[in-house]
Amino acid sequence: MSEFGELVQNQIKPSKNVKPFNNPIVDDPTLSLSDSLLLKILGKLPDSQQSNNDVSLVCKRWLSLQGRRLHTLKVLDFDFVLSGRLVSRFPKLTHVDLATVACMNPPVNSGILLCHKSITLHLSSDSSNWDFLDENLLHSDVIDRGLSVLGRGGCDLLKLVVINATELGLLSLAEDCSGLQELELHKCNDNLLHGIAACKNLRGLRLVGTVDGLYSSSVSDIGLTFLAQGCKRLVKLELSGCEGSFDGIKAIGKCCEFLDELTIADHRMDDGWIAALSYFESLKTLRIFSCRKIDSSPGPEKLLRSCPAMESLQLKRCCLNDKDGMKALFKVCDGATEVSIQDCWGLSDDSFSLAKAFRRVRFLSLEGCSVLTSGGLESVILHWEELESMRVVSCKNIKDSEISPALSSLFSLLKELTWRPDTRSHLSSSLEGAGIGKRGSKFFKKSVLH
Repeated sequence: MSEFGELVQNQIKPSKNVKPFNNPIVDDPTLSLSDSLLLKILGKLPDSQQSNNDVSLVCKRWLSLQGRRLHTLKVLDFDFVLSGRLVSRFPKLTHVDLATVACMNPPVNSGILLCHKSITLHLSSDSSNWDFLDENLLHSDVIDRGLSVLGRGGCDLLKLVVINATELGLLSLAEDCSGLQELELHKCNDNLLHGIAACKNLRGLRLVGTVDGLYSSSVSDIGLTFLAQGCKRLVKLELSGCEGSFDGIKAIGKCCEFLDELTIADHRMDDGWIAALSYFESLKTLRIFSCRKIDSSPGPEKLLRSCPAMESLQLKRCCLNDKDGMKALFKVCDGATEVSIQDCWGLSDDSFSLAKAFRRVRFLSLEGCSVLTSGGLESVILHWEELESMRVVSCKNIKDSEISPALSSLFSLLKELTWRPDTRSHLSSSLEGAGIGKRGSKFFKKSVLH
């Protein structure tokens, strides 16, 4: 060897105090811990650290354990479902959302994001077709294959959100996931509901038929009857964008004996459906959201019987200028102890006067009812002998200056009062303790102001 070669070799020769590169890496001290113990330790991490993927990057074992700790997942890649990797990577999943992933080739780099409840999508800036989702959904056969793979994966699925599925997909899933308790079906139709009976343990069900601008589908009395006959253990039900009539709602009321929460959203039902609510023996909470009408022709008054178990009526973002529909609704729900009306238009003094039909209201909440006046409010609540709490927020035609002595006396007897009908009242209440803006202070001595 040349003199230069020997010199180089001597320079790169490792020191005796330095470990050679081929020495084995020091053993992982967590290897002595069982999987169950390590899972408990990882479970003690703060929520901020559990929500990121740092733990899964430590090693393959921790990656696997982190996958076993995840129970809820919104899927963003449907190929991940079809390949079977979803259930192998996350074997302990109980809640799976497949609604967003069913849209083909979404422009993920777009700065436009469309959100509608459980669906979130990126939009292209040059999109001119507002029914784009209806045309760009994954085909039903693909969705069904995904449901079949998900069912065969062996996870103990409790809740599923899916769009554009068919009866065959639902049947294959129900065969393997007998413990399924909550189901959310978007773009639902009558044919899909023909297989709903296979989900024998359902407790909660949300059906979405038509969503304006996104997709359209039809759920009629036929589908509602399938639902009623196949899901007799239901406790919670939401019908959104669904059609139907008296017969379909009646079938649900007679068959689903344990149903205690019913939500009707953006309905397209025929007139007369409200009378069918009388057949719900266990119904405690009725929510009506985003409806352009209540019931224009509810039918003969003799058909309008009270729901015996009714406790709460909630109206939100609805048009309430239909007096016949309002009268019928209040009649059926006349035993409610809680009444909430939020951001509804058309609630005039005449419409609200129909609320005298309620026999035992203890709590009233009014928010965003801009047409209702102080006189209209007073004419009703003075008839409610059991009223204990009241909340009035952002109702600009209800004025402090128009409060009568009788209404003032009622306020002093309430256990709880939130009074912010407009910004001026809010300012008056906030300055009361400072001795400024004393007008109206005599009305609120025993009130709880928020």
